[in-house]
Amino acid sequence: MLSRTDLRGTTPTAAQLRRALPRGGTDVNAVLSTVSPVVQDVKDHGASAALDYGERFDKVRPASVRVPAEVIAEAAANLDPAVTAALQESIARARVVHADQRRSTVTTQVAPGGQVVEKWIPVRRVGLYVPGGNAVYPSSVVMNVVPAQEAGVASFVVASPPQADFGGWPHPAVLAACALLGVDEVWAVGGAQAVALLAYGGQEVDGAELDPVDLITGPGNIYVTAAKRLVRGVVGIDSEAGPTEIAVLADDSADPAHIAADLISQAEHDVLAASVLVTDSEALADAVDEQVAAQAATTKHAERVATALTGPQSGIVLVDDLEAGLRVVDEYAAEHLEIQTRDAAGVADRIRNAGAIFVGPYAPVSLGDYCAGSNHVLPTSGSARFASGLSVQTFLKGVHVIDYDQAALRTVADQVITLAEAEDLPAHGDAVKRRFIRRTTT
Repeated sequence: MLSRTDLRGTTPTAAQLRRALPRGGTDVNAVLSTVSPVVQDVKDHGASAALDYGERFDKVRPASVRVPAEVIAEAAANLDPAVTAALQESIARARVVHADQRRSTVTTQVAPGGQVVEKWIPVRRVGLYVPGGNAVYPSSVVMNVVPAQEAGVASFVVASPPQADFGGWPHPAVLAACALLGVDEVWAVGGAQAVALLAYGGQEVDGAELDPVDLITGPGNIYVTAAKRLVRGVVGIDSEAGPTEIAVLADDSADPAHIAADLISQAEHDVLAASVLVTDSEALADAVDEQVAAQAATTKHAERVATALTGPQSGIVLVDDLEAGLRVVDEYAAEHLEIQTRDAAGVADRIRNAGAIFVGPYAPVSLGDYCAGSNHVLPTSGSARFASGLSVQTFLKGVHVIDYDQAALRTVADQVITLAEAEDLPAHGDAVKRRFIRRTTT
């Protein structure tokens, strides 16, 4: 079922690897011309335009953008107790991990009387996007809200598409997760129109003001991604997330049934999802292929899985040895990377590029999706070479506070003036000189 790329006997360069490896992806530029008018219309006309687009795309028009408090409370009250308990465990574990990411104020004494303080200030208000579509994502509420709360963000709004099956409100599981986290502002709007409304705000249908946000986070489809690109600069964004992906680095000690199950689990998300195995064992590759065919045929979303696994973004990469495999996965820079080798922890420690690394046979990606405590909003499409997943830091701004007294400024005044003159910016130097000119009064 899985295509093969055989790199054995070769020593490809980084550029050659990036061209040779299975990779899908989406062309955000291709939909910008479609999304731009939507964003502009919502910017100009606010909630009414957003609801118009929701009616067109989602086939339902809620009575308001903002979900009533009683609807959120009812969703929480009616949630399956087992799901409630599982979400509470997910929240607790995520909170423990993200609490340890908090950053402290640092004061550096540069010179006597001169110091620089770096302090971390939370973003005032954030918009957290939770997609609908092929699946329901209360876990994405957890992964977005918890780090924002731990960062000290005071104002939240969750936006999620309206659902015709639920009275035009977002899915009850999403609303229930919001209630469990204490988020009481939820907007029944999805897609590009949600991103635009979060960025620009506007008037609600009853005339109430919808406060714009300062930062938008959360995954979405290509239209959501395009809208995030268009509003970036007006607000901050976390990333331009592409389809989900998993890479598995494995040797002949790995269990092919486990690997196949993990590849299928990511393919279940989307027909564009990427599932890649990198191995130096042809026998393992054969066994995984057999297991994939057998397991994929019986899974609930078999058609979606088969499309993803047979697409150009998925496949098996054969390498000469573990060293070659390490080079491959570092260039691939997967959103999720599993290490299924001997001394998996030691191998994992050598990885430079991955959104998250899952070590050994008992740390599948699905654990990270829900209850590992880690965050599942991660860089995709190779961007793990330079980007990180969602964390407390996403919601903080580092601000330098410069505090020098007269003596401290005097010690460095000549250097400031010299550099200002070297850059032909004499007024910069004059700003320092004037502080040491004795004034006379008449």
